[in-house]
Amino acid sequence: MSEPLLQAIDLECERDERLLFQNLSFSILPGTVTRVEGPNGTGKTTLLRILAGLNDAWSGQLLWCGEPRARQRESFLRNTLYIGHRPGIKPLLTPVENLKALMAGRREVSEEVLVQALAGTGLAGFENVPCRNLSAGQQRRVALARLLIADEPLWLLDEVFTAIDADGVRAIESLLQQRAAEGGAVLVTTHHELQLPGMKRITLGAGGVHER
Repeated sequence: MSEPLLQAIDLECERDERLLFQNLSFSILPGTVTRVEGPNGTGKTTLLRILAGLNDAWSGQLLWCGEPRARQRESFLRNTLYIGHRPGIKPLLTPVENLKALMAGRREVSEEVLVQALAGTGLAGFENVPCRNLSAGQQRRVALARLLIADEPLWLLDEVFTAIDADGVRAIESLLQQRAAEGGAVLVTTHHELQLPGMKRITLGAGGVHER
């Protein structure tokens, strides 16, 4: 069996004096897509933010490639792509400028590749339009264009299908499958009824936490 990219051991988190989850343990293996599911308010977004290193209000252990994540922080950040519930797009910048900013400090990518990625998400012709003039769905597609140029082995995606039409949903589903087929790993939250072959599930809720 492959070594887990990311391993959670006995995670516990409270918010507003309410316990979201406890004794939460799971492993994210290369070549897998895992969906985090559960009713609203059970901590799905909070969990992804903890895993991405954006929330420190938790206890337990997180291991990256078998080592405590705190000791491997640079490696973890360099090899993890996080796209949150909000697109994180700067409205005054164009789609190309936003992608350049998102790639800053990661690796050099030519403008031609960025334009191709935007075309791949249906934004051909909008590359140099300020994002404040784009619809919510188009702004979301700017962020999702990042998936077409991503080489990070671990993707953490929160509500990645929000404001995306049916064609976009199918394209994203295909990307997730492709990422897993290439040996990467995806952890995703979504209200979309995602059904992918071999997909794993982590269910949060009042009845406890279940991994399957």
